[in-house]
Order: sequence, then structure tokens, then C-alpha cells
Amino acid sequence: MIKQTLMFTKPASLSLKDQQLVIDVKDSDQIVTRPIEDIGFVVVENQMVRMTVPLLNALADNNVSVIFCDNKEMPRSMLMSLEGNTTLQESYRYQIDASEPTKKRLWKQIVESKIRNQAALLSRVGKDGEQLKPYYMNVKSGDSDNREGGAARIYWGKLFEKGFQRERVGDAPNNLLNYGYAILRAAVARALVGSGLFPAFGLFHRNRYNAYPLADDVMEPYRPFVDEIVYRLYIDRDVEELDKASKAELLKVLTADVVMGKNLRPLQIALSMTTASLLKVFKGEESKLALPTFV
Repeated sequence: MIKQTLMFTKPASLSLKDQQLVIDVKDSDQIVTRPIEDIGFVVVENQMVRMTVPLLNALADNNVSVIFCDNKEMPRSMLMSLEGNTTLQESYRYQIDASEPTKKRLWKQIVESKIRNQAALLSRVGKDGEQLKPYYMNVKSGDSDNREGGAARIYWGKLFEKGFQRERVGDAPNNLLNYGYAILRAAVARALVGSGLFPAFGLFHRNRYNAYPLADDVMEPYRPFVDEIVYRLYIDRDVEELDKASKAELLKVLTADVVMGKNLRPLQIALSMTTASLLKVFKGEESKLALPTFV
């Protein structure tokens, strides 16, 4: 089931009643309700939104990812459940005990999938995606010779033309990419928790200040789905500003069509398939991740 994404851009009071999210928008006589079980993501953008503790607990109990934005309206933090799966202790043990060769094998699969999807996106928008083929065809265990980085230099130069520098800050479309990636990261973290995995135990990303390194690992092959939306906004429609309309477009990444095996799935469902397969790899039940294909 595809879960709803709710975004709050105006001052409002949010509370809980009969397992319903009660939305009372300031200066409005209308009160709206939404079943908690139908919600997957809540984006709180306005700094004057108030939420009750019972509501926050209910959202956490239902594995709803609540994303809080800063005063610049950029995603800054997340509220997530620490009990999103009934077999947490067992799952965490498999995750902690995963061998280094297993982690390197997983990272190889992730990097291959990411570069393949980057190449597919370039081809879709009329660029030379074949130029990335030598990179995804020759990834070593753990990507020891950094094929990911080499492919990235070609990819960004082709996608947004020469001169573009991919940065966490900087000129457009970096702002659009950063917002889209923040939403994607929250969705990945939610899927990990739902599968009984702890986002703080990463495969490749290990920055001590990073609370969700495993989410950063798993999201890599899904980044091109954000990139396509940004390309359509920035190149096709000359959109450079993060406004209500562009953010609404970027939120659509959660329901983007993703090929998983031979089937088409919404991205948020595909993420759950990937994280569920990751746990099976940790358990030794499977050797390959279920990863998305961009076509």
C-alpha cells in the first residue's frame, strides 16, 4: 500500500484523536483528519506547527517518518520509531555480525546499480549513457578503485553540462538535489527500520557525525530517480527556486515507478523490498540485494 505524504507549510496544530491525525490550520474554521495508518511521511516546514506528544508517539508506532525543516525550509531532522520491527534484537545481531567481505560485496552491488541507473538516466534525456559502461562493468569488491567517483565526474558533467559542480551548498540545481535527497534519505531510513535494521550501522558510509550511514548506503542506486525530477525542473522548465510547486514535484519521487526484477513498483515499496533483501543477505539467506533498475 502506498502511504500518504503530508506537508505542512502554514501554521497549524496537529493532534491525535481515535487514531486520526487532526489538522487544525490557523485562521481557518476547517478541521481535517487523516487515518494514521494511511500516512507514511509528514514534512513539517512551517516553524509555527505544533504537534502533541500522543500524536508523535502514534506516528512513531506506525513507522511514519516525520521530517522537520529548519528556518530555511530545508529538511533538518527526523523522528523515527526505534521499534519498527518485532524481531529487532535478532536483526541487529545479524547486522552487527556481518563480515567485512559481505559488506564489500554489498557495496559493489550498490555501486554497480547506481552507475547503471545514472547511465540509463543519461540515455533517457538524450545524453551518452554508454560512456559510463566501463565504470559499472568493472566495479571491484568494495569499489576499491573508486569507480563510483570516476563515474560521478562524467555523469554530472553530462547531465547538467560542463561547469556544474555537485555540492551540498551552491548554485541551482544543487538546492533542488539536496531537498530531493533529504526526502529520499528519510524514506530509506523508514524502510530500514520497518525491516528491522538499524540505520546507524553503515556498510561504506562511516562518518562519526552521521546518524544514518546505512540509509546513505542504500539510497545510492535510488538517487537517479531524484536526479530525473530535478533535470525536468531545471533543464526543461528553468526552475531554480525551491518553492511550494518544486517541492511538491520532488516529493513525487516517493511514488516514482521503479523496476524491481520484472515488476514495476512505486519507489517507497521498492525501498522496502531492498531493505528486506538486505536483512536476508545479513542472515545468509541470499547473496544479492534486490536493487532498482532505471529504464
